[in-house]
Amino acid sequence: MPAPDNLRGAALMAGAAMVFSAEALFVRWLTVRGVPVTTQLLFRACGQLLWVMPLLASGGWGLLRTQHAPMHVLRGLCSLATWALYYFSLGKLSLATATALSFTNVMATTLLAGPVLREKVGLVRWAGVMAGFAGVCVMLRPWEGAGLMAMAPIGVAAALGSSITWCGLTLTTRLLTRTESTGTILGWVGLVTSLGVLPAAIWGWQPIGLADLGLLVVFAVFSPAIIYLMTEAFRYGEASAVGPFQYLRLPVMAVTGWIIYAEAPDGMSWLGAGIILAGAALVSTAEARARR
Repeated sequence: MPAPDNLRGAALMAGAAMVFSAEALFVRWLTVRGVPVTTQLLFRACGQLLWVMPLLASGGWGLLRTQHAPMHVLRGLCSLATWALYYFSLGKLSLATATALSFTNVMATTLLAGPVLREKVGLVRWAGVMAGFAGVCVMLRPWEGAGLMAMAPIGVAAALGSSITWCGLTLTTRLLTRTESTGTILGWVGLVTSLGVLPAAIWGWQPIGLADLGLLVVFAVFSPAIIYLMTEAFRYGEASAVGPFQYLRLPVMAVTGWIIYAEAPDGMSWLGAGIILAGAALVSTAEARARR
């Protein structure tokens, strides 16, 4: 087995964080321009299928042969719900806030890792979970009438809902990777998300100009690169070394939101985001070390 290349893995994970950030900016820009979220989701799902086409061309439709079709469908629905809620939250919250709340998926996954995956959750991971949820409370400040929970309840609910469904996506992925190939998993999620969002996309369709259509095509082509870069990062580097680089999204989104949209989180929001980030990094690092 080759020695881990943590520098290469870190670079790939940082690249994934940058693509993730670019995707969020595309979503915000397209939403501001009036492109429905369902249309954005349709193009993203079709982009996933596009990335699977070379595998289908070489392996045929047998690539989709499986004995776990219900699990694949559940994973696809979790993926669709995750991105739908995340995209919606980006239109209701500041970029930094939506990004910070998205990291709570790490804590939600830890809560269910024991009963679902039969994983042993140690004290360090539990400490990370408690820190993460404390950070959420600091960010939302439900005790204040002018807190984030009072000002943007729908956006907050969407962001936290996305974290819960993201947890379902993570858990089903872990279960499927025990028996299924990456190509089979990617093929199924592309089909389920495309077919799942198609009725809503047709119902909410609005005429799109050539400029917006071009943006959607670019958006569809580069978004699936996130999964590829993250997978390659973990292939080359140790999870405990490269995992924390995914959290580069937060400072990138905070700076970009400030420059482009004049979004300046207050001190309590920064404190809460920092606590969430620390908790997520703690959980990720402890989990990676436990898997060695």
